[in-house]
Amino acid sequence: MTASANSWADLRESEIAKFRSKTGLSIFKTNKRSSSNSFATEYAIHCAGACDAKVKCEPGARIAISCQRNARHAGIPALRAEVETASLVLNTPAARLIAGGDKRPLLLDEVEALFRSRALVVDACRYVVREEHLVVSLATRPVLFALAQTLGEAWPGDVSRETLVARAFGGKHADESHRARLRVEVGRLRRMLRGLAEVSATKQGFALTPRRASKVLVLAQPVEDENVSVLAILADGESWSSSALALALGTSQRTVQRALDSLAASGRVQSFGRARAQRWMTPPVPGFTTTLLLPSPLPND
Repeated sequence: MTASANSWADLRESEIAKFRSKTGLSIFKTNKRSSSNSFATEYAIHCAGACDAKVKCEPGARIAISCQRNARHAGIPALRAEVETASLVLNTPAARLIAGGDKRPLLLDEVEALFRSRALVVDACRYVVREEHLVVSLATRPVLFALAQTLGEAWPGDVSRETLVARAFGGKHADESHRARLRVEVGRLRRMLRGLAEVSATKQGFALTPRRASKVLVLAQPVEDENVSVLAILADGESWSSSALALALGTSQRTVQRALDSLAASGRVQSFGRARAQRWMTPPVPGFTTTLLLPSPLPND
């Protein structure tokens, strides 16, 4: 291995170590004997993943092209397959747009354009309400975010108190105690969003009115499923333990296990192994071989 390859290997391993420490993910196994092209490609895939997480489509596209070129030069079939899978992210719906009662899927570049627009966006993927560079996080306030999302989906109309109680509290009927709690939570939402929008009372319930933006849009998860977060992590094709999933999602292992059991019953995930060795992954796509059957690169002498 040349000096330049050695320096690249050191840089790559240093950067991936930082990536792993921040995310808790370990997508690639390091191999000191791999070529510099495989190092470049694997590191670039990590960078592309970071661009995807930050909704940076243009850098991600450039990195994807670099990945494909380096993977061809490396001549490692498993690495080429990994690059092709990673490149699909840029052409796969990343979210759903809800506006005026209509719903449609959005690609990553469309989400990026949406964030640059002057619309008031209720982001149900990150649990924030944003307008250009002003962002209000409601990630730790699920009731307030449920209210904001429900009001955003109904814009420019209003939402009845019964609907708000059902969405925010799970109540089937809005009794006096629910109405009192709703008034308290709406008051809190007003204070949180005072720089972005106004939450006003109407004859039927409440309505959301942006202060500067011309419209209100809701950015929702790409699929409607209560276990969508688990599916999103398993979509990378890797096998995960329930404890690792719980750590990545910031929830309890019991909650994750219930989600996995539900997904397994519908055939959307599968497991192998038992007890502590049990791992979960999404089923292979029909018509394509599993990556376990791809030939591995021979070690260099």
